[in-house]
Amino acid sequence: MNLQLDPYSTTEKDSADHFRLDILNGLQNTPKKLSSKYFYDKIGDHLFQKIMAMPEYYLTRCELDIFKNKTEELVELLIPQNEPFDLIELGAGDAMKSTYLLEHLINKGSDFTYMPIDISGNILSILNDKLSNQLPDLKITCLEGDYFEMLQKAASLSNRRKVVLFLGSNIGNMTPDEAENFCIHLNQNLSSKDCVLVGFDLKKNPHVILNAYNDPQGITASFNLNLLTRINNELGANFDIDQFQHYQTYDPISGACRSFLVSLSDQQVTIGNNHIAFEEHELIDMEISQKFSPEQIKELGEKSGFITTGEIKDSKKWFVDAIWQVQ
Repeated sequence: MNLQLDPYSTTEKDSADHFRLDILNGLQNTPKKLSSKYFYDKIGDHLFQKIMAMPEYYLTRCELDIFKNKTEELVELLIPQNEPFDLIELGAGDAMKSTYLLEHLINKGSDFTYMPIDISGNILSILNDKLSNQLPDLKITCLEGDYFEMLQKAASLSNRRKVVLFLGSNIGNMTPDEAENFCIHLNQNLSSKDCVLVGFDLKKNPHVILNAYNDPQGITASFNLNLLTRINNELGANFDIDQFQHYQTYDPISGACRSFLVSLSDQQVTIGNNHIAFEEHELIDMEISQKFSPEQIKELGEKSGFITTGEIKDSKKWFVDAIWQVQ
């Protein structure tokens, strides 16, 4: 098993510069906004593991139900000819769900290489150690960096058919326009007959959805606030974490579940030579977690140039993994 933390064209200094620039640009916007992709430092990774274990956070259990109990259906839709292929997972995290698929494929004797892509080198290192012990026969190449840069890297490493996993309703962390642009770009970075599996959280009782993101233990609040701590640690900022409060909303009509941080006072934050003023009650837009109707999912695939070849829902029909193929 070979771990390759390959940032491709992005050096550590480049990443730090991008982080600083994105944070400053976001905080100088109106309204202020921070990108949820920066939640995942070492502490953020740990907090998100705790979120996934919460009883209120149904998303993980729903998709785990699919990968654990409908594995053969997944294989039949993703690799109908059982030809050699590369299995690429975008934002792999700890691969808790996809491990069931990996084990099934190994037992089936499939010829494939697993290529997890993640922005967090820390989580990829943990993943490599875990899979080395759990699945010693697995061929793995871990790629650290931007999704599309790493897809290009994967294409340069192998010309085999690509099967891409984008799980956990990560597509929901984009606005509808951003999701469409992402899927179009994803299509353009793949070849004919390649396929993708995209996880979508379906619209359902709004109380169920809101409780998943507004847990009484305050873990989600800590997860959001940790980004301010990361900015303090990595950019020398002076956010007073106690002067910000997590706030969650869900609109069952649009399907937008949004998280914010609220400034509890008039205050000024310094980042290097930059001074960011906050008014009392001012918001920082932190994250969107979009929920979808079946019609919206079908329309998104078609607009992005994919053909829908199948879908699998969990036993509660709260979540769906859609399988799209490049034409």
